[in-house]
Amino acid sequence: MSQPKSDYAPPDTSGQDLEPPSLEDNWIAIEPPSSPSLRGSNGTEGVPPSRLRPPSFESAQFDVVLRRQRQRPSGGGGVKFTAVPSRFLNLVNTFEFSGWGTMTRMDLNTADLARGDEDIQNARRAITLGQYTASALAGNAVLGSVFYALPAVIAVSGVYSPIALFCATCAMFLWRPVMEELASALPISGAPYTYLLNVSSKNLALVAAAFLLLDFASTSVVSAATAMSYLTGEVSLPFPIIVGILLVLVLFTLISLSGLRDSARIALTLLILHMVTMLVLFVASTVAWCRMGNSQLRSNWAAGRQNTSASTVARQTFQGICLGVLGLTGFECIPSYVSSIKPGRYPLVLRNLHYPTILFNALSMLFVLALVPLDTAISGANVLSVLAQIVAGRWLRIWIVVDAVIVLCGGVLTGILGACELFERLARDRLLPQLFLRRLPVTCAPVYSIVSFSAFSYVLYATSGANLAIVSKMFSLVWLAVMTLFPLSLLLLKFNRGRLPRKPQTSLLVVFLTLAVAAVIIGGNIGIDPSIVGYAAAYFVVIAAFFYLTMKKVRMVHWILWVYDQMQWLHRLAWTRACGGKLATALRHLRRQPVCILVKSDEICFVQINILFHKLLYVSQNEETSCLKLTHFYDEEFGIPSEMEANWKILDEAFPEITVDLILVRGRFTPSNVAALAHRLCIPTTLMFISCPGPRFAYNVAEFGTRIISL
Repeated sequence: MSQPKSDYAPPDTSGQDLEPPSLEDNWIAIEPPSSPSLRGSNGTEGVPPSRLRPPSFESAQFDVVLRRQRQRPSGGGGVKFTAVPSRFLNLVNTFEFSGWGTMTRMDLNTADLARGDEDIQNARRAITLGQYTASALAGNAVLGSVFYALPAVIAVSGVYSPIALFCATCAMFLWRPVMEELASALPISGAPYTYLLNVSSKNLALVAAAFLLLDFASTSVVSAATAMSYLTGEVSLPFPIIVGILLVLVLFTLISLSGLRDSARIALTLLILHMVTMLVLFVASTVAWCRMGNSQLRSNWAAGRQNTSASTVARQTFQGICLGVLGLTGFECIPSYVSSIKPGRYPLVLRNLHYPTILFNALSMLFVLALVPLDTAISGANVLSVLAQIVAGRWLRIWIVVDAVIVLCGGVLTGILGACELFERLARDRLLPQLFLRRLPVTCAPVYSIVSFSAFSYVLYATSGANLAIVSKMFSLVWLAVMTLFPLSLLLLKFNRGRLPRKPQTSLLVVFLTLAVAAVIIGGNIGIDPSIVGYAAAYFVVIAAFFYLTMKKVRMVHWILWVYDQMQWLHRLAWTRACGGKLATALRHLRRQPVCILVKSDEICFVQINILFHKLLYVSQNEETSCLKLTHFYDEEFGIPSEMEANWKILDEAFPEITVDLILVRGRFTPSNVAALAHRLCIPTTLMFISCPGPRFAYNVAEFGTRIISL
């Protein structure tokens, strides 16, 4: 079949042989590695294995191995054609194939090394958060959740709410060791997306990214909407609540543009104000309880236990626990900025937020039952402001309302910060446009990430019909899904990256118990309100589909180009021919974005070629690229393994859709040298892949910024 001419040209291959290679092959001899065992006792060479019979397994490793290779163009370059028929009938399909790889020896120059050192120093200077400032960034979301957790729990648990809320907040004792081990192994921001990216496939990591984005947006929306609800309960606003939420998002967008350090200071100020307010409320409640006695508590207890059986009590307590875990919202945001927390402070941050959460939630609920009539507590949304009115009067009620508005608005800041870290990781992984990496010149705030997330949060609230109940239902299931990702990530880390150094190490029993508790709580929330599945699924499917399209954009363009190729009448129109040419150009551009695999000496040996094969297979399945740099750092002392060139040629031939270049870099494998290489090759370190480092590895994996893709 003749092929009509296309309006766009394939890559320039002048002077290159584009005909499919002939059946003539060349042979490459792989010499045996030099070994003292091959020498006799007197220092002479040992007797080679007998040629009269097949060699034994022990002696076969010392034979000369001949490997048949396809003939490469003598001048280099060329296209790696295969015998696979093309699916394109009318277009020249050279863009489906890649060129032959080349081997390069490289010495990093002074400018590269200086740039690498600068990148490492900048990363170290970014570690600025101590235990208190790091606690404050998520603390407003964590400790502010008491304002919307209490009404939900008391509505289903009644007089058993203090027990349910105490048990729910104690569940964090299961998650804390899990989160500490993950952060010790992979102190990389953007978790749990980055956790799953390093211990599993990219598809599963994108599922985590979709849940994370929804969680951060829901945190911001629910916090802002609850703050407006508290405010409208006391004063009449001259504008609708949806306008007030927009104003809150705009205000904290401007605060976020001031930078991480200033945002942390503001968050710490808000958190201290909230803790002082809660302490004043507790002191006033204690004094009022001592003055009023237990009469209200007995009345509430009697009213709550009317016509109840043991099964009813168990059901109410269980449902209260399932809803009470929402008092822990905000903990999932801490790992998203773990790379900015100083070493050794992360466990302290979790501790600093967990204990006050237990204290504030349990005591608040106890004081409500002891001092507020049960019917009033169940029917009122602003439970703590009602408590303040009873124990101290209107002045404390106003104080509580102001504090609620401020600390809940601080939860918006938590969501923005977590989303910015996630967007940066996605942009470095080429899943979002590179403009998300741009920062303001003075504050270094990621302006596009902040503005985009604030706009997305407002759209999320608007598409729910400005209904806080719908967003809250979606938020409850999404948050539980995110918390389930932590024990799942640790389980995969133990199985797939067990050699990775980390302290402490959590037992498998705790991991499985955490997964079981998460599953039970998710089931309980669905049982209380099955509609949360529909709301969460609707938003999740849209976000996950968007991320999937960004991951498979080359395939999408390929399908569109195939549809264009099949419809011959489109080739007769000038504008469609121009679009076809632009699609082919875009396809070639997207496929030429390179990635890098950093290999060790023991992976290049003949017996370890399967490791390299699986690494290339990972790239083929998870990265849409036709340009791969296989890189090896070497010292003069050790030299270069003799099998390297032959094995590289085999791999280059085994993947006709990928150009595999071999780069030999003189120098030691250090974070600064890897950063210098990234600058030289114009490849971000997040797209440089390594094997899992062992316990004797001299550096922390976070210093390299690379991705772990094999055991």
